[in-house]
Amino acid sequence: MSDLHAATNRPAGVGADASASGGTGISAGLPPAVGAAAAEAAAELPRRAADAVQLLVDTVHDKAVRPAVIATRAIVFGLVVAAVATVLVVVGSIAVLRLFDVYVFHHRVWLSYIVLGAAFTLAGLAAWTRRTARPSPVRPR
Repeated sequence: MSDLHAATNRPAGVGADASASGGTGISAGLPPAVGAAAAEAAAELPRRAADAVQLLVDTVHDKAVRPAVIATRAIVFGLVVAAVATVLVVVGSIAVLRLFDVYVFHHRVWLSYIVLGAAFTLAGLAAWTRRTARPSPVRPR
């Protein structure tokens, strides 16, 4: 049997004909329209797989990573604001104490301490009166 005779007895897309028709072998024994559609779908699979992976990565990022980043930023910025506020309160207290001592009470530092202590006590009492009551952790029976 010759090679020409052997090639004509095989279905399309198999054996020697597979390399002539693109080498995929997908359209073996199928009508030409269906074989072309199958080859086109097979060529589209890598793009669709990449799109599916990208969708999965974006979903995980939106659902897990982004809220974690936002929470971390809030914690870090909150700590920075708290540290700066603490420094400002301490430096402001020292400045007010020195101003009272030198310019208001003429080096009577004990009067400066009393006035500053009274101001902080009144501020604490004002904050204490504005607090909200927490519900009791013990349930009534």
